[in-house]
This record gives sequence, structure tokens and C-alpha cells, in this order.
Amino acid sequence: MVLDPEGPVLVEGPVEIVLEDGSTVFSDRFMVALCTCRRSRRYPLCDTSHRGKKRSGGSAPGKAGEE
Repeated sequence: MVLDPEGPVLVEGPVEIVLEDGSTVFSDRFMVALCTCRRSRRYPLCDTSHRGKKRSGGSAPGKAGEE
């Protein structure tokens, strides 16, 4: 699993995800991107909707003070 504070959680596949309502989503890909921003139209799978949009609550790590 790979965590990126500015993007999705990457999980080695295949995966089966059980949603809050009890339904399941299956992906047989070798790497699966799970949405953490909830902007994805394919939630819980990431569709890169997070790109180009900043999260509220501060700057990205390692970007402070850069010009």
C-alpha cells in the first residue's frame, strides 16, 4: 500500500472493496487507486479528480518557502 497525502491510496490488486451499504466493488488490476478526496465519479476508485485542486488546511509537504 502506498500513501500520498495529495492523492489516492495505492493498493496491490486484485481487490474487493465492501462499501458502507454492503455492495462490493471488484478490481482485478495489479495496482488499484482508492479515492481519498471523495471527488471521484467512480468512488471508491480514483478517477484523478483530485488533480489541480488543493485541499484546505495548509500547503503540501516540502513546498513551504519555495518560490
